[in-house]
Amino acid sequence: MADNFVTFLGTAGARIVMAKQLLASGGMWFNLGGVQILIDPGPGCLVHAVKKKLDPTKLSAIMLSHKHLDHCGDISVMIEAMTEGGFVKRGAVFVPEDALENDPVILKYLRGFPRQIVVLKETQSYRVDGIPFETSVRHKHGVETYGLILKLPEITLSYIPDTVYFPELPSSYSGDVLIINVVRFASADNLMHLSIPNVKELLRQVKPRAAILTHFGMTMWKARPWEVAEQVTQETGIKVVAARDGQTIDLNQLASRGQTQET
Repeated sequence: MADNFVTFLGTAGARIVMAKQLLASGGMWFNLGGVQILIDPGPGCLVHAVKKKLDPTKLSAIMLSHKHLDHCGDISVMIEAMTEGGFVKRGAVFVPEDALENDPVILKYLRGFPRQIVVLKETQSYRVDGIPFETSVRHKHGVETYGLILKLPEITLSYIPDTVYFPELPSSYSGDVLIINVVRFASADNLMHLSIPNVKELLRQVKPRAAILTHFGMTMWKARPWEVAEQVTQETGIKVVAARDGQTIDLNQLASRGQTQET
């Protein structure tokens, strides 16, 4: 079985936690059978990647779920780093259309640096270095937002980014491991983010083997995410863990044994 790991370059969610850097906000770096993919490179991504000895020139792709700053703050920086300042044309960049238009977040001079820039659409199929993946239905969020379902030979991995909960959301996802952005501890009608009650409903309907919680706002952080994850595990019978800044998780082991192996 090929090695499949994710390193959390930050677990901050929402603007206040990001702006005060109460938690880091660098996104997630995946090594999937040797294919390295960066998802949602928020502010500080390059700094935290270098600290973890992760080499941007080894990236096969950078993917963006949506263009809010806590997800895209370092996307131009990481494109520049991936392509060695544009001198080596490499890597693919996958982004929603509004990340390139209508207040774009990728600088225009960088757009010829990667091998390709691909515009994401809802419920479509794509491929990067032999790894197929799909987008979810469009999320209900302030900007164009899509989740990702990566179909690896060993496991299927789904990433559920920011959204308000809506009835069609669970049916858009599948897989052995869910990574869920959960900003709120309790539901709040005026905020377009998931809460712990929403997480429980997603787990009941999708029925993954395991789940990882990340992207914490203040109410989640004050509730102690690691304790919340244990409570959700007890209530749902599905292994749930809370990511920590700088943590690397073995996805195969989490899916097969319901345990984390971390560095």
